Amino acid sequence: MPRSVNSVAKRARRKKVLKQAKGYFGRRKNVWTVAKNAVDKAMLYAYRDRKTKKRNFRSLWIMRINAAARQHGLSYSQFMGKVNVSGIDLNRKVLADLAMNHPEAFKAIVDKVK
Repeated sequence: MPRSVNSVAKRARRKKVLKQAKGYFGRRKNVWTVAKNAVDKAMLYAYRDRKTKKRNFRSLWIMRINAAARQHGLSYSQFMGKVNVSGIDLNRKVLADLAMNHPEAFKAIVDKVK
């Protein structure tokens, strides 16, 4: 019995990877073995950095809230503790946005929790 190979699926799989490698430099864009490794690594970086991005933004929001709270005589931890006790349901993203773009609204929140 002759050996059965599915060249159509094989070619489609390779075309998909080479399409993902479009824009890479040198052999990474057109040599199958090199492109496959480059795309695999790129996918790992993308997966990892989607998680890291969330961490970085939370850190940025905390820095902004801390800076704004200290202008009103509170540390970040004191401010967030008082916000939680007072029942204000604003997350860090919104508080940081208020601190940056609407300082008078942030001051109103600080005055309410003091």
